[in-house]
Amino acid sequence: MPQSETQAIVTVSLLAAFVDGDKHERERTEIKRIADGLAQADGVHLPTLYQDVLMKRVSLTTVLPALVSTESRQLAYEMAVCVCDADGAQSSAEQSFLTELSGALRLDASSAGRFAQQAEELATVPLAGGAAAPAASSAAPAATVDDSELDGAILNAAIVNGALELLPETLSTMAIIPLQMKLVYRIGKTHGYELDRGHVKDFLATAGVGLTSQYLEQAGRKLLGGLLGRVGGGLLGGVGKQAVSSGMSFAATYALGHVAKRYYAGGRTLSTQMLKEAYAGLTQEAQGLQTRYLPAIQERARTLDAGKVLAMVRSA
Repeated sequence: MPQSETQAIVTVSLLAAFVDGDKHERERTEIKRIADGLAQADGVHLPTLYQDVLMKRVSLTTVLPALVSTESRQLAYEMAVCVCDADGAQSSAEQSFLTELSGALRLDASSAGRFAQQAEELATVPLAGGAAAPAASSAAPAATVDDSELDGAILNAAIVNGALELLPETLSTMAIIPLQMKLVYRIGKTHGYELDRGHVKDFLATAGVGLTSQYLEQAGRKLLGGLLGRVGGGLLGGVGKQAVSSGMSFAATYALGHVAKRYYAGGRTLSTQMLKEAYAGLTQEAQGLQTRYLPAIQERARTLDAGKVLAMVRSA
């Protein structure tokens, strides 16, 4: 993909991230960290794009003419949809932005609508087996917790999310977030806590995991590595090569699972600082484990059907 189109897609994604004007300061900080961390990639200077968006020096009108190919226009729309849905159902401002974007890109209305519906379903999938979870409450008496079983569930979730990171589809990348939320929900329930979506999102944010920023980082790395939207080439013969080297999703999911296990086993007494420190330490530990579990991640990726990702998330 030409550098100009890559830059335009990243810019559209950043515009989508800030369109509702309601991003928490910690999410803004995370997005800036990602821009600074990726810095100069594929000739795209992300810190400059970040500042251009925040200072309103760019808009859809100025950016979209750079998207010449049908593939780049479709990818820009898909990434924008996923950015808007990453932290839950779309706001009215996000809906208006996506409607304007779709029209300006001259996309087929039916295919654009179908993709938007799939993303929205992923963003709002119930935490527990098709029924909305009740609000967070004090711990109820829990059955004896099998630590080894819980450790196995955390590792399996990390492997699945690591495998999703190898796939080039935008929806596969977006599926990582609801799977992480369902893992935290399951761990809380195992320890006697019934959690709602708001509580789980707050837990992730307190640990230092932003939802919008996490999607932007994962999808951004794929895009800048030439992987996102790519078809063919084989998982291990180009598609997924860069994602294998980062292992972000494996590490983040592993760390979140074990932090949640400590938090709920300890009666939710860990302070914000303790949660952040625990997550940072466990992420570093997981990055060391990623090489060991890479064959399992690759094997799992070979069995995933990106077309059935929503069904997989629902059944998790």
